[in-house]
Amino acid sequence: MSLSSVEYERYSRQLPIIGVEGQLKLKKTSILVAGAGGLASTILYYLTAAGVGRIVFIDDGLVELSNLQRQILYNTEDIGRPKVLASYEKLRKLNPGVTLEPIQATISRELLDKLVPSVDIVVDALDNWETRFLLDESTWRYGKPLVHAGVGEYYGQLTVVIPGKTPCLRYLFRSVGGGERGRVIVMAHIPGLLGLLEVNEVFKLILGYGSPLAGKILLFNAKTPSIDLVEVKYENSEEIEKYCGEPGVNHPSRE
Repeated sequence: MSLSSVEYERYSRQLPIIGVEGQLKLKKTSILVAGAGGLASTILYYLTAAGVGRIVFIDDGLVELSNLQRQILYNTEDIGRPKVLASYEKLRKLNPGVTLEPIQATISRELLDKLVPSVDIVVDALDNWETRFLLDESTWRYGKPLVHAGVGEYYGQLTVVIPGKTPCLRYLFRSVGGGERGRVIVMAHIPGLLGLLEVNEVFKLILGYGSPLAGKILLFNAKTPSIDLVEVKYENSEEIEKYCGEPGVNHPSRE
């Protein structure tokens, strides 16, 4: 695999930083983005722009007027259209060199078990914990890194789960129930900010710079503003296995 003359020009502003080797790492990487809403609008745009080789993204929603306040991939003409198709058209025009695989479907264990093994990294761009925990189960089972963010009002949180090295998402947020899905109340810019932070974690995992937020939770408060890092502490591996199981096997919740 090599870079074309067009790719050298397209990525000329980042090549001096990551080198040809780094750009080829991006080109060889496959990523699954769960969701195509506010977080995903930023995530998908920058992963595509930077030249990640293959991006699979799932969502079953249609574009609604109330989405346009924060879901910047869409415009008024897209209302009523499937999100994944509207975003695919825009992302394909942005970078035709990236393989884009839009999937209009409801996220389920069965679907994730088909998709997760084929990718290198999974990104949580969801808006409800029920589906997040399904994503957590599948990434844990197949040993794939999971980049998570969640938002609400003026706030957000971010972490990276690496099976075998960190606790799973269900353990980190074990006080949170699946609950019913509802409308996310959030300021327009918060999903964009957290989505960019997720992209940064993805690039750290691919390119190996810096330290991923593994075993730590970043808490963002736009009011203060402040960013706090919380280090995850746990008693022993048995405590983690209670919520996560052993890496490479089913979550306890699936048994």
